[in-house]
Formats: sequence, structure tokens, C-alpha cells
Amino acid sequence: MAHKRANPLCVECQYPAQVTDHINPINMGGAVWDWNNLQSLCKPCHDAKSGRERHAKGGVGSNP
Repeated sequence: MAHKRANPLCVECQYPAQVTDHINPINMGGAVWDWNNLQSLCKPCHDAKSGRERHAKGGVGSNP
């Protein structure tokens, strides 16, 4: 919450942010509480980023 209050706009599109996102995902080695690993995103930008990450690691919806 503190990060989003300090950074209220999406870093991608500058619309109001709804999500504080880990830049480097935790399941890929990102630090949970590292302020420098956090970014504010709106929901559409967060969903797009999550989709790219799933595809990159061979998740659901990606081609083997």
C-alpha cells in the first residue's frame, strides 16, 4: 500500500494504478520486500505483463 500511495500512477500508461507489482517476479527470484523491485501498474497493464511472463516461462497458453 505504501508503494502505491507514493507512486499512484501506472508506470506504463500513467493511468491510476490499482496494483503494486514485483518487477522481477518472486517465483523468478525477485525480492519480496525490496522497494526497488516494486512498480505501480493499472490492472490492464498488470494483466498484460503477467501474460507475457507466463508465456516466457512456458505457462498456460504458450506453445511448447
